[in-house]
Amino acid sequence: MNTFFHLIRILFISFRYGLDEFLTPSLNRPLLFFIKKFRFFNKKLQLSRGKRLRLSFELMGPIFIKFGQLLSTRRDLIPLDIVKELELLQDQVPPFLSSKSIEIIEKSLGKSTNCLFAKFETIPIASASIAQVHFAVLHDGREVAVKVLRPNMKSTVEKDLSLLYFLARIIERLGGDDGRRMKPKEVVDEFDRHLHDELDLVKEASNCSQLRRNFGSGSGRESMLIIPEVIWEYTCSNVFTMQRMHGIPIGKIDQLRRAGVDIPALARRGVEIFFTQVFSDGFFHADMHPGNIYVSDDPNTLGQYIALDFGIVGSLSEFDKNYLAQNFLAFFRRDYRRVAQLHIECGWVPSNTREEELEGAIRAVCEPYFDRALSEISLGKILLTLFQTSRRFNVEIQPQLVLLQKTLLNIEGLGRQLDPSLDLWKTAKPFLEKWIKNRIGICGFNKSLKIEMVQWSQILPMFPRLIYENIKKQNQTQLLLAETSRLRLLYENINRLLILFSIIGFGGTIVIGTILFLKN
Repeated sequence: MNTFFHLIRILFISFRYGLDEFLTPSLNRPLLFFIKKFRFFNKKLQLSRGKRLRLSFELMGPIFIKFGQLLSTRRDLIPLDIVKELELLQDQVPPFLSSKSIEIIEKSLGKSTNCLFAKFETIPIASASIAQVHFAVLHDGREVAVKVLRPNMKSTVEKDLSLLYFLARIIERLGGDDGRRMKPKEVVDEFDRHLHDELDLVKEASNCSQLRRNFGSGSGRESMLIIPEVIWEYTCSNVFTMQRMHGIPIGKIDQLRRAGVDIPALARRGVEIFFTQVFSDGFFHADMHPGNIYVSDDPNTLGQYIALDFGIVGSLSEFDKNYLAQNFLAFFRRDYRRVAQLHIECGWVPSNTREEELEGAIRAVCEPYFDRALSEISLGKILLTLFQTSRRFNVEIQPQLVLLQKTLLNIEGLGRQLDPSLDLWKTAKPFLEKWIKNRIGICGFNKSLKIEMVQWSQILPMFPRLIYENIKKQNQTQLLLAETSRLRLLYENINRLLILFSIIGFGGTIVIGTILFLKN
């Protein structure tokens, strides 16, 4: 029932802000006459369409805000006036009261803000769908950013998720084979898990800490990405304190140029960071919209990326990484037969799919896009066309890769803003070739050997004892088999003797009986 009322609320907000215009731009049809008359009295409809869309997303809840954040990176698909409004959802969602924020901090950490901080800025520097951020200074002089979870956030997210599950069930029941193939419930399950992770700021802090290790001192990637340090003694489930970062938002391209940042190099480095996280670590920042990405303007680290907001991260198994890397590399090499084979081998399509037919369909989709600049390629359109093509072959949606697909779209949107001439294919291909070589070649063999040596160093000394026990066990088995055979032979011989005695006894009985009969 709550889901039904929430759905009615969403529909009312959509109607109030005129979002039906995006689906029915013409209001001349008779059935929409009443709506047209109602809008004459609705002052909300005097606002621009982009502002109406942004305000409606803010009212609908955090999931819709995140959807708006994703749309704000797609300048190739969304009109510019709408994109500019949706960009405000990245870090300018209306904040909640600072007094409430202070109350949450003091209750969670057990001390007043005066005891915790030498200075605390009550006006939030940023406000997003899940939390808002205040700058502060610790008593030892360190500058920090304090992230505070919005009050009653869990119940709000539960309402949105219940609505998504309701819609997923409708899609499964009414969508036929296509609806089931999309696995809507599994996809919502995946978002459910990550959204609940966002509601626990300790998990976000641990994600931040892991990424910092992956790109920190000794990783060999220190120049690629800067991750803030977690201040664990000031962190709990609804308060996350981290090192304050200084930089320029990645969307402020003019400021980046004035600071002397090489924009084309920045775009290429962003692609490399993404592929490094996905294929080398299997652990990647999955919420890379412009509000979460800054660029350092410090002379010592000029042009380095700074990542913020670690509530949503993705992880991939070794199987997923290997499969995706081979798929990407096959795409870049235009080896569509190999792409088709991988889909069949991994069970993404039925095993009886004709390989050459799938190969031809993939070629028809991808071939027109090669050798084009990023400005001429829309990855969103390619994915849409691939999805439409996949219906013929019953390709199943893989829920564990939904976050990866979303992040890839974010990366493309960022790359398009920074350098429209960036060739995504040429930038990624050398990285993937090197990764495959390191995984499969001599380097990969040596690396795997080093990992396995930890286990082998414990097992090798036990080899003589294990061999002796195995031989002893085999001997015991052979003795047992021999004893069993001997007993079986004895049993068979006894059976033969019994049969013989029975025959002799039966025959003797007949002979004696016959003699006695003849005597009488």
